[in-house]
Amino acid sequence: MTDKCNYSLLAHNTFGMDVCCHRFMEYETVDEAKEVARRLSDIRAPHLIIGAGSNLLLTTDYDGVVVHSAIKGISIVENGQEATLCCGSGTTWDEVVGWTVSMGYADLVNLSMIPGEVGAAAVQNIGAYGAEVSQTLTGVQAVEVNTGQVVNIGAEDCRYGYRSSRFKQDWKGRYLITHVCFRLNRNAPFILDYGNVRSELERQGLLQPTAAQVRQTIIDIRRQKLPDPKALGNAGSFFMNPVVERGQYDQLVSTYGSMPHYEVDDRHVKIPAGWLIEQCGWKGRSLGRAGVFERQALVLVNRGGATGSDIVALCQAIQTDVQQRFGIVLQPEVNIV
Repeated sequence: MTDKCNYSLLAHNTFGMDVCCHRFMEYETVDEAKEVARRLSDIRAPHLIIGAGSNLLLTTDYDGVVVHSAIKGISIVENGQEATLCCGSGTTWDEVVGWTVSMGYADLVNLSMIPGEVGAAAVQNIGAYGAEVSQTLTGVQAVEVNTGQVVNIGAEDCRYGYRSSRFKQDWKGRYLITHVCFRLNRNAPFILDYGNVRSELERQGLLQPTAAQVRQTIIDIRRQKLPDPKALGNAGSFFMNPVVERGQYDQLVSTYGSMPHYEVDDRHVKIPAGWLIEQCGWKGRSLGRAGVFERQALVLVNRGGATGSDIVALCQAIQTDVQQRFGIVLQPEVNIV
């Protein structure tokens, strides 16, 4: 177990913010998670639970305890065509996806190359290309901070929604996640009709692709669109795609006939936030040392030396322009602290 004071968080956030926390704790086992919970109860300081920091914007030093899971490992129990997968919360998410594909399961393939760790994936309900982690997640094992007790939480109790869960809302800071479990099926169908996944497969002549071929195609697409955080600080998609009432969408499409969208249900439509931002002229622009990535308007970047406040100022400027033009308020996907 790690327990350090005045600890730099530079290596724990992909935006590259060089800020510190008053205290940093990291657990590698369930017993260590229990000990972290005990110490948190004793010191009664505010605490922030993080993953790999790939969905985090730190705006200042954190005057409290930052907690991180370093529990690794992947295990699987197979039963015919189905399997139960259990992963340590500190395991790299894409390692899990690659491992399941190598084992012949395609359930998670659309979530390839999403940065971060397993525990954060369960908190955020990560998603891409028409798939979300909640579609396969069955349960979460965690240590309750206030009691130090190990609890098993079913997926239905997590109230998963679009990039949301109770872990982000009324359960925020309540649990130290140790393991996450998933249900896999060898007959899981591919989801190919989001973005340009199918067209890219067809371009390669892959009309009946394997899971490995779909995974590589998604990785290639993401690499073309998204910057490497090691070269250009970022947290991936900064904003959530807004879901609007169909009546509002109909009014917008009468003016912007080419507006892309995805059907949500009979009453709601999802509009790509990146398209809205690009229409407002922000793609490739900068505001001081913070900027919008040239190849994907949904990604805000640290062009070198930007502070968290610089990124927030850019975020707010984009929100203002999108709201003034389209009447839509963009909500950050990134956790701003």
